[in-house]
Amino acid sequence: MLHGPPFRVKATKLPRRRFLQVAAGAVALPAVSRVAKAQTYPTRPVRIIVGSPAGGIVDIAARIIAQRLSERLTRQFIVENRPGASTNIATEAVVRAPPDGYTLLLVAPANAINATLYQTLNFNFIRDIGPVASIARYPNVMLVNPSVPAKTVPEFIAYAKANPGKINMASGGNGAPAHVIAQFFKTVAGINMMHVPYRGEAPALTDLLAGQVQVYFGSLSASIEQIRAGRLHALAVTTATRSEALPDIPIMADYLPGFEFSSWVGIGAPMNTPAEIVGKLNREINAALASPVIKERLADLSAIPLVLSPADFGRLIADDTEKWAKVIQAANIKAE
Repeated sequence: MLHGPPFRVKATKLPRRRFLQVAAGAVALPAVSRVAKAQTYPTRPVRIIVGSPAGGIVDIAARIIAQRLSERLTRQFIVENRPGASTNIATEAVVRAPPDGYTLLLVAPANAINATLYQTLNFNFIRDIGPVASIARYPNVMLVNPSVPAKTVPEFIAYAKANPGKINMASGGNGAPAHVIAQFFKTVAGINMMHVPYRGEAPALTDLLAGQVQVYFGSLSASIEQIRAGRLHALAVTTATRSEALPDIPIMADYLPGFEFSSWVGIGAPMNTPAEIVGKLNREINAALASPVIKERLADLSAIPLVLSPADFGRLIADDTEKWAKVIQAANIKAE
């Protein structure tokens, strides 16, 4: 077991209490007129805005839920991709939308990270987006090119210490989850690696496969076939427990105690969206997640259903926002 240096940073100042209060309000008892409106909702198509391109795990999760909601609520739930600015374009579009339940946001760790990474946004994610429902949780995995002479995390750390600054670590962009996780790994492992940012996960994986970079903390769903084929080596997953998709891969905390990062996806809405509509969406999404068909489709993404109330999902977002903030501040990560 390896023990890295203590990781202490000044606590970030985020309006966590207000966020949790608003999230808890989503389950408050409604007035009669608002109950009636929720019973008829939706009466027209609903848009789910996704801040990433089509095809990735975040986009696919949104489409899985949109299809099921369309079936259950007999109105179209349309996924609209608005990539750019690390999901900030999509988030701002939802923040500016009427809080009526007809414009929703697919939320993910990038939103929690951006709350600290960007200092001059036209919105405040914690203040302006309310939690509706979680969808799934999935692991990131430490991937290395087979040319790296390390089969385990301790071997990799030893190799990195013997070759300071010579290992290139990829990310899907400055401040992307893979970057922040790698920075935390560098700190607790006491090693030095060169950061190489890419415009998304696909080009990062392409160069990892080609040996242009040596390590990447990517999503398991995007890399699992390459792992199974032996074209990439998985050294550890970043979640608290092993992945059902690759049960033989250890967790990072086996080597670096306290190391745990989970990626998740869920649905948010403009703040002040009626609690009755939030509650109805939460119940419908949770019911969908209980379906064996949905569980199987998420398993194909190396993800597991994450069933939470609006308040509990808000608590998860608030906790992760603070956790990511500590790493960003300690590593002095800046937006591009």
